Amino acid sequence: MSAHALPEKVRKGDPKRDRGSRTGFSTGANSAAAAAAATLGLVHGQVPDFIDCVLPNTQRVRFAITGGWTDGRRARAVSIKDAGDDPDATNGAHLTAEVERLPGAAGRIELRGGPGVGVVTKPGLGLEVGGPAINPVPRRNIHANVEAAGQPILEAGDGIAVTLSVPGGDEMAKKTLNARLGIVGGISILGTTGIVRPYSTAAFRASVVQAVDVAANQGQRTVVFTTGGRTEKCAMRCFPALDEACFVQMGDFVKAAFQTALKQGMQHIVVGAMVGKLTKIAQGLSVTHAWREEVDRALIAEAAAEVGAPPDLVEEIRAAETARFAAERLAELNLAVAFHRALAERAIRSLRQRYPGPHRLTVLACNFEGVPIVTVEEHELA
Repeated sequence: MSAHALPEKVRKGDPKRDRGSRTGFSTGANSAAAAAAATLGLVHGQVPDFIDCVLPNTQRVRFAITGGWTDGRRARAVSIKDAGDDPDATNGAHLTAEVERLPGAAGRIELRGGPGVGVVTKPGLGLEVGGPAINPVPRRNIHANVEAAGQPILEAGDGIAVTLSVPGGDEMAKKTLNARLGIVGGISILGTTGIVRPYSTAAFRASVVQAVDVAANQGQRTVVFTTGGRTEKCAMRCFPALDEACFVQMGDFVKAAFQTALKQGMQHIVVGAMVGKLTKIAQGLSVTHAWREEVDRALIAEAAAEVGAPPDLVEEIRAAETARFAAERLAELNLAVAFHRALAERAIRSLRQRYPGPHRLTVLACNFEGVPIVTVEEHELA
C-alpha cells in the first residue's frame, strides 16, 4: 500500500465502488514516517521525498514527505495523514517532525511534543502526566524507525531528539474527546497497528456479521467477541482449544455481533474486553464507540464501592473522565480482580437482558497490555 498513490477514477456506468472500506494511516504511522525522513535528512544532508516506514504491525509502507529541510544540525519533515474512509478529525493533518543531534548522548533517542500535540494533564490514560499525548505503541514505533534511520549518528556517540508537532492540532482536538480526557492543547498520537480501519462504517459492521456466519458455516457453536487486537490475542491465549474461526473482532458493534450469533444458534458466547468497553457493555450500549456515548461513571463508582474501595477514592472515580483511572487506582489496592469481576457480572446481566436465548455467556476482562485479569461465567452469578 502506498500513501502517495492516487485513487482510480470512477466513471459513470462503472460498478458502484466499495465505499466505506478504504483503510488509512494513524497519526502514529505518519509521525514515524516524518521522524524517520527527518533523521535521514540529518544523516545524508537532504530530506527524502519518500520514506519506507515499518508500521507497528510490521508492514512496510512508503509515505510521501513534504516540507523537508536541514541545516546539518537540525532537520524537519512532514507526512500528511490520510485517514482512509474513517471519519477522523485528524484527516489531512500535517504530522511534522523536527530532529536534532544530542551531542555526547550516545545512542539516546528522546521523543518530545511540540505545538499541536496534546499534553496529558490527568492520570488514567497510561501516559505520564505533563508529557506529550503520544501513546506507547506509536512511541515505540517512532523510536524504532528513528533508530534504524539514524544509526550513523547513534554509532558516532551522539543521540537524537525528535520533536513532533501538528499545525492546527489544537483546533482539531476540539472535535475529539481529548479535553474531557485531560489532554489539552492538541491531538493525540495514536495507533496500535499503524493502519486506520473504518470501524464506524457499515463495512466494518458487515464484516462482523460475515465473520460470525463463517464460524457457523464451519460448524462452530462457540463465538468469542473481542473489542480489538489486544483483547483478541488475550482471548486466544485463554481459550486455546477453540478454532481460529471462533474469534471475531466485533469492535464497537455489540448489537450486530450478538444478533448474528443468536441467529446462527451459537451455544456459547464469550466477550473479551478492557475496562472501558466492558463498562459500556454493562451500560447496555448497542455501539460502544467513544463518540456515541460517555462511559457511565456512576456505574464504575458503584462497582468500586462494592469491592471495598475507600469512599474518597469512589468519589474520585465518580469524577474521573476515564474507566482506566478506576482500573489503575484499584489495581494499586490489589482490587483489580474484584473490580473487573463486578463489571463483568454487570455486563453479563445486561447482555442477558438485551439478548435472551439458550446460549451461555462468559466475560473475559483483560488489562491494557492484553493480559487476562478475570473470567466470569454466567452460572457463577448469584
